[in-house]
This record gives sequence, C-alpha cells and structure tokens, in this order.
Amino acid sequence: MPSAGSVDNFLSEIRHIDTSETYNEALYRQNQTVFFPPPVGPYIKCPSIRAESVDYFPAFLELKNKSCLLVGGGSVASRKVESLIAAGAAITVVAPELDAKLQRFVDSGRITHRAGRFSPEDVKGQWLVVNATGDSQVSNEVFAASNAARVFCNSVDEKTRCSYVSPAIIDRSPIVVAISSGGAAPLLVRKLRAQIETALPARVGQLASLASEWRGKVKNRISDLLGRRRFWERFFDGAISNDVLAGRMSSARLNIARLLRDAAGSTDQQGEAWLVGAGPGDPGLLTIRALQLMQSADVVVHDRLVSKAVLALVRRDAELISVGKTPGCQSASQEEINGLLIRLVREGKRVCRLKGGDPFIFGRGGEEMEALATAGLRYQVVPGITAAAGCAAYSGIPLTHRAMAQSVVFLTAHGKDSLDRLDWPSLARDRQTLALYMAVRRFQDIRDKLIEYGRSPETPIAIIENGTSDQQRVIHGYLEDLTDLAERHDVVAPAILIVGDVAEFGIGKEWFESPPVIQQPETPALVATR
Repeated sequence: MPSAGSVDNFLSEIRHIDTSETYNEALYRQNQTVFFPPPVGPYIKCPSIRAESVDYFPAFLELKNKSCLLVGGGSVASRKVESLIAAGAAITVVAPELDAKLQRFVDSGRITHRAGRFSPEDVKGQWLVVNATGDSQVSNEVFAASNAARVFCNSVDEKTRCSYVSPAIIDRSPIVVAISSGGAAPLLVRKLRAQIETALPARVGQLASLASEWRGKVKNRISDLLGRRRFWERFFDGAISNDVLAGRMSSARLNIARLLRDAAGSTDQQGEAWLVGAGPGDPGLLTIRALQLMQSADVVVHDRLVSKAVLALVRRDAELISVGKTPGCQSASQEEINGLLIRLVREGKRVCRLKGGDPFIFGRGGEEMEALATAGLRYQVVPGITAAAGCAAYSGIPLTHRAMAQSVVFLTAHGKDSLDRLDWPSLARDRQTLALYMAVRRFQDIRDKLIEYGRSPETPIAIIENGTSDQQRVIHGYLEDLTDLAERHDVVAPAILIVGDVAEFGIGKEWFESPPVIQQPETPALVATR
C-alpha cells in the first residue's frame, strides 16, 4: 500500500493547480484528465480526453434589451422574429417592405422598421444578425459586413453564410432543449425534436423553477458541495419530482422542507466504489447499469484503454483521473490505485472505477475489490463485455462452434513470466479457441510455444486491432506467419489474437467492416479495415 501522504498529497495537488507549474505539481481542470501519479519531467499539456472536434460551439445567448438586426421583410423573417421577441431582444428590421405580420409587430411597438435596402452600416452596434432575405447577393453583403464587425450572423438556409446556426427548440422554460445538425440533416433534427417533445414531461419547467426558488435556502443550510449535490439528486429523483410532475405543488413543498431538514442534520456522506466494465470500445456496448453509474459518479478513475467515446458519456462535472499507462507518463502501481480508491471513498465520494472490457477478466478488479472489502468500504461490481467477445463478434468470428471449437480459453501474455506459467500441452490441442489479451509484444513466443507443443503451423489466426472502434483492423492468416503478419502490418496495441479454426470461419461473414483479404500460403496478407 502507498503511504497515506502520497495519496493525500496527490489529492491535494489536483485541487490547487497552477497551469504554469510543472506537471510534477499535477494538472486538474474541468473536463480535463489528471494522471496519477503525475509523470516525472517537464509539464506536458494534456488536452481534454472527452473533447472531440465540433463544427459549432453550443451556447445559449441572453438577448434581453440587446440590439439585434433582422434583414428581410417576408414570411421567413416573420417566423424568425418571434423567437427574437420571446428572448426580449430589441429588434430592428431592415427591408423595403414588410408583410402583414411584421407590420403588426411594428404597429404594436414590438420591433423597429427601417425601410430600405441593407447597408453595412446597419450592422454597427448589433449583438446578433439574422438574414432572412433569400437573396444571394444580399446574403453575401450581410455576412461580409457581420464578419467585418465581428457580429455573429445567421443566414436562413444558407449554411456557408452562417457564423452561427439556430437549433430546433423544445421549450419548457426555464428548461430549454436545443438540437442542431449544423444544417446537415434538418429532417432528422425535426424527428428528434418530436421524440423529445413527447418524452419530456410538461411540468419539467415547474420543477426547475421550484429548484431555483429553494437554491439559496439549500446553500445556506448545507455548507459543503458534496452534501448539496446529494440533496439535489434526491430532490430530482424522488417524491418531490413526482409531486411536481403530477401537479401536487403543496405536497412537493412539504417534502422539500422535510428533505432539507434531514439533509442539514446529517454530516455523514457515505462514499462507495463501483468497479465498472466499459466494454471493448464501442459506447453502444455499455450496459445500462454502467451508463447510470457513469452519470452519477463524483470521480471516474479510468484506464487508458477506455475509449474517448465512452468517456464522453461520463457526467460532465465529474473528476477524471487516468491511472493507465500513457507514453511519457509514469505508471501507477496497483497498490497506488487501491490506495487512491480507498482515499476517495473515505472522503464520501462515489467513485466509478472504469475499466476497459470486464473488470474481472484481466482487469485486476478482484484485487481492487479485495482492497475495498478489507478497508470495510461499500462497493459494487458491474460486468462489461470483455474484449475477446466484443472484438470477435465485430469481426464475424464465433469463439465457439459445434463443428470447430467446443471450448474457448482466455489468456493474457502480459507480464514477464506469464507465458512460462501456461499449460502449453493443453493449449496446443485442437478443437478449441484461444483468445490472447495484451499479446502484441509476445507474438513470436506464442507462435513458437504452440507449434512446439503440437499445434499445426497452419492453424488459422486473426489479429483484431482496435476492435469495435472506427479504427478496427482484422488481419487473417496462419499461426506460422503470426510474427511476419504483425510486423508487415505494423500491428500495435490494443489488439486481440484469436487462434483456432473459428478465425478462418469468420472470413466472409463480416458485418462491421469491409471484407478482408486472407493470407494464403506464400501469398501476402491483406488487411480488413472498417
């Protein structure tokens, strides 16, 4: 076990960070990964592991009494003006003429009209510009003038002349849901909007308003952040939420008072650890329970092989701590990871220990469970789809088959002496499938041992690299060519090795990737990539 000081110091460092410091002094920022232990050497900038490139930055704008320009006077402009009015904007419409609806807004004093053609001077002093003319020449002028003035501009149905896009809206004020495809698929956006409209309770806005009404009182009565978070989770998940959505506001207020009284009198925040399998990479393979816990965790302690797509589903304000092996970074020992989990749980945190595949299949989850149990702490175990099962399935390879393999053996080649401890005579038998994890650096030893103990050199094999991801590659061949195949195709981890007749059976039965070309005797191997 690490000393108490080493874990305490690390946890202290990630809460008091100066990004001008060396990386030895740790790095923690919202939506950014902390590496544990901090690597030795100069500061290395680590961008958020959850952040992916997006075409548009999502935001909600506060436009009350702010000057906004609407260019155009027809029916399209009429539709756009209503959302600006609802936001409280001070709207000027520029157009030679107005349709009847816009004219009524002018007559009622809701908007201002400047009769005439658009001029670049119209953009000055505006916070936002909407172009609804449908005239390409005017659109070019409006967009150019807006960019020159550094004012965001939207040209209706003209994506190339937009510096922002207007999403589809589901309004349950103060809850507002916005959906956008960036102009790529408007019909799909409308379908999604309709689905969310039916799924979102009509009174969810009242629930948000009630929470806002009580927020100050809760902050005054419950001083610590973690305690307030627990209070609001119970607020939204229990009887109070049910009362509001059913229209029972008096009952809801009584229940809030009781909940606040009980929470304010409790000082014991009991933590818990969740050993959760993240599956082989595709977020669609997460279990429902895994996703629920990822969305509830205060801290997520994860391995390097947990995919970015999976980490993107973690609750946004959760702390992310990477304890995996990363190039240029010092690796955490298992004892240090155990100590970190114990320390976080004792702080009252809900800790999601997120592991690629299944936590109990070469994930060392058993050791972490033992450490938590010995410390007398609460924990849960949530299984995941192990890499061999997921990668083989996504490659069209059944791990067992009545005519070919009556058993499957999961093996790891990781560790200095791991191969020496294996029962090679048993593993070399026919009519079974071998699935080898963490084996890339030991391919030659594996090939030599299997052939030495009687496995045919022409036994089919499949190397599955980055299985279940968009970067998946499947290389088919034979056992005797294993090392040459890996070198020729620059195979890198993570990769699973499948040995047995089922590997060849999977050829032509791919569904996730383009068809592979097979290594035949004396024929160069070709690779299937998605």
